[in-house]
Amino acid sequence: MQYPIFQSVVNKINSSLIKRNINVVKFKTWEESKINATGLEIVIDLNDSTNYLKQLNINFDWDRFREAILANQLNGTNDHPILKQKHLTNSNIKPTIDVELVWHFDVKRSQPLPSNSDSNYRIQRAGEWMSSVSKEVNEFLASDEIITRWHLEIDGDEDGKYLSAINLISYFQFVMEDHKSLLEVHNYVERKLTHLLYKANRIIKIADKSVASVAA
Repeated sequence: MQYPIFQSVVNKINSSLIKRNINVVKFKTWEESKINATGLEIVIDLNDSTNYLKQLNINFDWDRFREAILANQLNGTNDHPILKQKHLTNSNIKPTIDVELVWHFDVKRSQPLPSNSDSNYRIQRAGEWMSSVSKEVNEFLASDEIITRWHLEIDGDEDGKYLSAINLISYFQFVMEDHKSLLEVHNYVERKLTHLLYKANRIIKIADKSVASVAA
């Protein structure tokens, strides 16, 4: 196993999610040797808990350099196999887990019925609630210094243009440069995951409210 520390973090995340009332439909790790990277993909089904969103994806990204830096930093990890590769431990990067949250909106429910007066009616109306969501989310996440953006795809039919994909994406980080033991890392990840899920749930409520005010 090339990433025993990250795998232990994955196990901690899994055990924490099991304790919560969350409908996880996918929990899968991946590894790509060509780019020295690994990660965790989580998919949470939102169909039964929200009106306008389908699912939430949470992606955790890690690599061999960060694994090596953290292994070199923690007590009790002298036998970590990756520490034999000295060039990995000489990096100046911080042992940071990059976290991407993607909220997938239901494109049919989130856009009003077509209007005969304007072929861009659905996109224009969707733009109204997206502006409202952006404003509230940016204010809510201001203290976290989080990057948030939209991913949109546009298609067309006999009634004009419409959005065929509406995804809101936010980027978080778990920085673990001050920890000295694996237990400290696990406790930190548990706290950060709780914080992350709170933020995610609050944004779901913001999105549901904003879409309902325009698209209902």
